[in-house]
Amino acid sequence: MSEQWSPFSYIVTNLARFIRPDEITFSGVNSTLPMLGCLMAKRAYDWDFIYINVAGGVDPEVDAIPLSSSDPVLAKGSPAIFANEDFYDLCTRGRMDLTFLGAAQIDGAGCVNNSCIGDWHQPKVRLPGGGGGAVMLPTARRAVTWRTEHSRRTLVSRLDFVTSAGGMHGIVTPIAVFVLREGHLALQSWHPESSLAEIRDRTGFSFDATGAAPTPPPTERERAALAALDPAGQFERDAAITLR
Repeated sequence: MSEQWSPFSYIVTNLARFIRPDEITFSGVNSTLPMLGCLMAKRAYDWDFIYINVAGGVDPEVDAIPLSSSDPVLAKGSPAIFANEDFYDLCTRGRMDLTFLGAAQIDGAGCVNNSCIGDWHQPKVRLPGGGGGAVMLPTARRAVTWRTEHSRRTLVSRLDFVTSAGGMHGIVTPIAVFVLREGHLALQSWHPESSLAEIRDRTGFSFDATGAAPTPPPTERERAALAALDPAGQFERDAAITLR
């Protein structure tokens, strides 16, 4: 295991690196890793941004980090409270800069399936559906997703069902970071213990790797910020993410 990157720190830190100065950024339901990424970015970077979460908080002042990204404690100290309809309103008015949205399957164009695995009429698995993502993916300026496994099962050449279209701006997995380039997901970097050949072998869609290289290691401030959020390692143990 890399001393610089565990699979958990790799995902959380690279999600945080998608955030830009002065942006409005959102993390939703069942989004513990993006929640940690947003809170980490507040501590690790010199610039500021507005962090809104699905619990209704705006730049909350959280003493203890909750296990759930929907916990009401994430509204503590907020100067304002946001209702669900306000998230969608921000997106449709073009004011949401970055939103972190979950995905069961992602194709090479960045479209998402959260509806079913297998045929719609006789699915192997019925998934929870698009929820707010069907609105937010096509209307937010940028959307980013994450997967705790990197496999052809989740990164597919063809979706079983198109729940949300519009194109994810990026994906972070335990071994790779992808960004949308000219309408298609391209490899930006990979975990130093992985390789370009492994990424291609474990990805169901074809991708451009021009300019891709091993991911730069976490900075001291990034390491310290994540350690402060998870001092006992509870989040990392619960996530149970591996490179394979």
